[in-house]
Amino acid sequence: MRERDILTTVAKAADSKRAEDIIALNMKGISLIADYFLICHGNSDKQVQAIAREIKEQAAEEGIFVKRLEGFDEARWILIDLGDVVAHVFHKDERGYYNLERLWGDAPTEDLVSELNQ
Repeated sequence: MRERDILTTVAKAADSKRAEDIIALNMKGISLIADYFLICHGNSDKQVQAIAREIKEQAAEEGIFVKRLEGFDEARWILIDLGDVVAHVFHKDERGYYNLERLWGDAPTEDLVSELNQ
């Protein structure tokens, strides 16, 4: 599966659980960690966990291996490593504090509107 297809799967899963402010950063040539970072947030611990759980379940259905999932129990910042795509699911309060969008400000954003509206 191509990394863009993985990104689309992850974005749709997050959107289905009403994740807010979903942003994808194209990390190609910027980071060796992944080709894309998907960043989103939920407004409560339960919603953050529901978003992460849905991403994991949708990935499994598509045959995408989740290499690592961290922070699930705390539900403040859940990191889901899918290889070429790393999803960062924040609690609303934590997202502004860590501000990954600014930290990786030189990374271009990817347009996910057409994928999320399908």
